[in-house]
Amino acid sequence: MIIAGLDVGTSKVTTVIGELAPDGVLDIIGEGSVPSQGLKRGVVVNLERTTEAIRQSVHQAERVAGVKVERVLLGVGGPHLKSVTSHGLAAIRRGQSIGAADVERAIEQAKAYPFDAELELLHALPLEFKVDGQEGIRDPVGMAGVRLEVDVHLVAAGRGPLANLRRAVEEAGLDIEALVAQTLASGLGVLGPEEEHMTVLLLDVGGGTTDVAVFREGRLAHSSVLPLGGDHVTQDIAQLLKIPFEEAERVKRKYGAALPELADPELVLEINQESGSLGEVPAPELARIIRPRLREILHLARQSVDEALGPLEIKVNRVILTGGSALLRGFDLLARQQYGLPVRVGKPHGVSGLTDVVATPAHATAVGLVRYATTLPQTAPEPRRARERRGQREEKAKGESIWTRIKEILNNLF
Repeated sequence: MIIAGLDVGTSKVTTVIGELAPDGVLDIIGEGSVPSQGLKRGVVVNLERTTEAIRQSVHQAERVAGVKVERVLLGVGGPHLKSVTSHGLAAIRRGQSIGAADVERAIEQAKAYPFDAELELLHALPLEFKVDGQEGIRDPVGMAGVRLEVDVHLVAAGRGPLANLRRAVEEAGLDIEALVAQTLASGLGVLGPEEEHMTVLLLDVGGGTTDVAVFREGRLAHSSVLPLGGDHVTQDIAQLLKIPFEEAERVKRKYGAALPELADPELVLEINQESGSLGEVPAPELARIIRPRLREILHLARQSVDEALGPLEIKVNRVILTGGSALLRGFDLLARQQYGLPVRVGKPHGVSGLTDVVATPAHATAVGLVRYATTLPQTAPEPRRARERRGQREEKAKGESIWTRIKEILNNLF
């Protein structure tokens, strides 16, 4: 089975193609990443540029894999995503054990949460069940009880931004097999086996936004999107050093550090200023520009978790950093100082094939999208474009059948 994950981000568009072998091993056989110029903070602002970037990314991955992609699992991100944990309840008749239909009733009640009309539900993810007050149940089917309760994490997206993203993908000639929140996909991409028994905070620091996700025993228990990312760090450098954005991005990637003590005190950087002349800046000074914005991102992430679940230091066992900005030297050390928790940089794992290409924090979401496909039913709904093509074929066949019948009647008459 061929699977394609499409991660449309603010700074880049990445396509990863995987092949699921009969033995369950996921081989990564194709990858394509191109700059993204049609999005701002995860939202499409230029449809034509976004569509072209998607085409280029998919084409690159197809050339590497040697296969044609028609359907993709599409990652959805941006500040328009909203999430909440909702409670559902179902009564069970006495003398009967809990069945799958009872579980579905409880989940459906939780899904009835009154979201704004401009939001479309993406995910309803059960966290844990409770039977007659007994907590911590992961699968209640077959148990005895009269009251079934469930906490469900709901993730919804703005209908407008979602429609524009869908259109960009479809204009690129692709069907959408499933829409997946980037926070969920990133977790699927980097969580290790031992972390599926912990409470883990995952920060996916992209170009325009930072996805905040808390996974409790492998299940998404909290998610939010911060309107800050790596591009804001670059903007700070550009503004304070009076250099173009592209030059600030180059300097950040090559010499940047999250902590001044990690920078070489003897190193003086030559920078191309907006006036066209060369300037100089000590490497520790560059780190002092970078650090405040990263601290702000970490602070806002902590605030999000504190308000939803309680004190981060008490509720969370480990922190994982993903996204392109996770590669910034010392970012993990800064997070460890600020949170007082173990921190690691997350890279996709548990796959074979092009592991050297995708084993970076920047590929966490795209690889997670491919892995998400393995959780879908094999009888997935037929994509819209495929339905349209099938309908056109059926209409054409119907028309040909009617014309054949008319010719038969005319032949019999004459």
